[in-house]
Amino acid sequence: MLCKAKCRPRCYHHIEMRPETFGRVVGIGLRVAGRVAGQRISAASQSAPSSTSQGSARSAPTSRPVEGAPRARTEGGSLTRGLGGFIKPFTRVGGILWLEVTGVFFLLPVLVFAPTVWRTRFSYAHGPDHRTFVVSAIMVALFFYLSVSSFWRARKK
Repeated sequence: MLCKAKCRPRCYHHIEMRPETFGRVVGIGLRVAGRVAGQRISAASQSAPSSTSQGSARSAPTSRPVEGAPRARTEGGSLTRGLGGFIKPFTRVGGILWLEVTGVFFLLPVLVFAPTVWRTRFSYAHGPDHRTFVVSAIMVALFFYLSVSSFWRARKK
C-alpha cells in the first residue's frame, strides 16, 4: 500500500501502533530491565570475594543470615509503613489547606475584575466598552469557577 507521499510500501509513519500500546511496551520493558539489573547487582554483591585475614587466594565462604535475626528489607518496609502512617494525616490536612489557599488566590482576580464588569455593565451589547465588559466578565466567570471548585474539592477531601 503506497501513501500519498509516494513512500515505500511500509514507511515509518504508517506503522499501526497506538500510543498507549507503545507506552505499555516501553513501561514493561523498563520494569523487566530494572528487575534484571537488580538481580545482577545482588548476585554480584553476593558472589564478591571477601578478604581474609590470611591473605590466601581462596575466598572465604559467604556468611548466611542467622534464622532469628531480622532481615533488613523487613525493617525497611516496617519503617516505611510506620512513617507513612504517621505522615498520612498531615498529607490530608496539607492537601486540604493547599486547596483552600488556591481557592483564595483564585478569588483575587475576581475581586480585581468585578468592579470593571460593574462599571461597564451598560455596554454589554453594543456600547463603547463592550470588549472590556466581555473580557472582564469571562475572567470573573473563569476565576470564580476555579475558586469555587477548589473550595468544593477541599470540602470533599
